[in-house]
Amino acid sequence: MTAVEVADGVLVTTSAIDVTTSTVVVRGSEALLVDPAWTLGELDVLADLLVERGLVATAGFSTHAHHDHLLWHPRLGKVPRWASPRTAELAAGEPSALLAQMGPGWPADVLELLGRVTTADGDRLPEPWGEAELVVHDGHAPGHTAVWLPERGVLLAGDMLSDVELPLPFGPDDLPSYLAGLEVLAPYVARAAVLVPGHGTPTTAPLARLDADRRYLDDVLTRGDSDDPRIGHLGMAEHHAHLQRLMRAGS
Repeated sequence: MTAVEVADGVLVTTSAIDVTTSTVVVRGSEALLVDPAWTLGELDVLADLLVERGLVATAGFSTHAHHDHLLWHPRLGKVPRWASPRTAELAAGEPSALLAQMGPGWPADVLELLGRVTTADGDRLPEPWGEAELVVHDGHAPGHTAVWLPERGVLLAGDMLSDVELPLPFGPDDLPSYLAGLEVLAPYVARAAVLVPGHGTPTTAPLARLDADRRYLDDVLTRGDSDDPRIGHLGMAEHHAHLQRLMRAGS
């Protein structure tokens, strides 16, 4: 697992599982870790990366309350780990479900850190990470949050605007909130030079990702189907069929 610098001081690693990205935002010798994931070995590699670059994690952020975005590792240190109020509430309220989703084989000290996030109030992270603006919506999950780094021109989109995943308004099945979430993100996408999805490949053409999601949803809404190539990616045919059923039930 290697780190790619997608913008000045913004490093992205990609997991072997679900093309999951982890982002390291660098400021001097300090690092903000957004959604560190996914396997135990990959979390270890992420810790190694910080050591190799002379960085120390001083904060973490989780974009939403799904288990693969709530991970941490003891080697990353005891630092503030923030999330939106709703994300923090959900993470605290569903510990057994989160543990069950992790599966077997995880050491106790890592499981102990799962979902241990606290509320970041306001529209920015606390100092010294006040450069990070929080864009909260309920698109993919209640309290889902993108992180906008205006000085670097980078939008960390969480589980939205992916090149490998279709729009996933599930858990709960809330298509209106998903559509509203895309509109909340739209002005940030328009300003971004780089977009990093929670699953998939960072891009220097963020508007194309937004257009693809809008086109896909419009196709399924208006004609009940789509030729979006992402339907052929692992697991996406089932999600596409689920969205078709959801659309039919609402019509």
